Amino acid sequence: MNERILSMMKKEFIHIFRDPRTLIIIILMPMVMIVLYGYAITLDMRNIPFAVVDHSNTPASRTLVDAFAENSFFILKPIPANESNLEDLVLEREVKMILVVPRSFAEELEREPRIKVQLLIDASDPNVANFIYKYSDQIVQQFNRNRAASPLLFSLEPRLLYNPDMRSAEFFVPGLVAIILLLICALLTSITIAREKETGTLEQILVSPVHPAEIIVGKVIPYIVLGMIDAVLVVLSGIVLFDVPFHGAPPLLLGMTLLYVFASLALGVLISTLTSSQRVAMMLALVTTLLPTIMLSGFIFPIASMPVVLQGISYAIPARYYMIIIRGIMMKGVGVPELWHQGLILFGIGVALLAIAARRFKSRLEV
Repeated sequence: MNERILSMMKKEFIHIFRDPRTLIIIILMPMVMIVLYGYAITLDMRNIPFAVVDHSNTPASRTLVDAFAENSFFILKPIPANESNLEDLVLEREVKMILVVPRSFAEELEREPRIKVQLLIDASDPNVANFIYKYSDQIVQQFNRNRAASPLLFSLEPRLLYNPDMRSAEFFVPGLVAIILLLICALLTSITIAREKETGTLEQILVSPVHPAEIIVGKVIPYIVLGMIDAVLVVLSGIVLFDVPFHGAPPLLLGMTLLYVFASLALGVLISTLTSSQRVAMMLALVTTLLPTIMLSGFIFPIASMPVVLQGISYAIPARYYMIIIRGIMMKGVGVPELWHQGLILFGIGVALLAIAARRFKSRLEV
């Protein structure tokens, strides 16, 4: 590494450690984001309120109601419910579900193979309604198995791999690492050259015998170091705070994260060369990283379920590939044979963005 790049690196490190705003972004912001998003973004549903209208009021009906009430997914609300106020209970958001047991429940249960019990579900949120229906169906099936006189011919014996408890934290927290790293890295580097333009120090750099590519490289390397420190902090926080397992090789994750940080920083540098003020650079960095990463990287929504046009756009988002990498390493313990092509794509994206940024960077001020 030549002396000019080292001098640029030293200058950038000095500026970072003397700027409290940059230090807050580097140290405090990732920790706050992992805690807030880690607890807020979850698909685990518990304590769904429900009411019961038990017209039968028999031991059999009470057993069915107890099966719902004793499940951790539901919580029974002791609300006086009758046929006239059922819709009001849902409209006022007192309950999300109402179980209506018919008067002839116990009698029909003894002589009919199948009887109907009404289940009123608030479907204003389709995802919640779907979860409620599936959990309710499982409870009813277990109730039927407990009462069956003859054993079933066969039954399914599911074995859940990689996330047997089906905890959403094990799925979302690794994805949060990808979002936080891209946001922080792009945000930090997006203001580097824009800051030099605003403060007027760019002229001093341009009159020195430093090539534009050396300026870019000298500014990126310090943030690669800081980005890797952030990556380690965020991953450790996810493991400690949310009990997320780590089944893979830490050196492999560090190597792949280095490629991802490189691509993220290259995006920030490109944004910095396109803007003339720090405020515009920060806004552009937020717009181009946060929303596309959350929506189009597979963080929440499966990419295969998206329209073809959005699937095509997702190929340009670095987080799409890093989501596969970090979830594969942490949850499944996969290795290089399964992930080398994602790493190669991240490296290619980083090199392409950095080359465009270096090409756009002017070695002299525009008149």
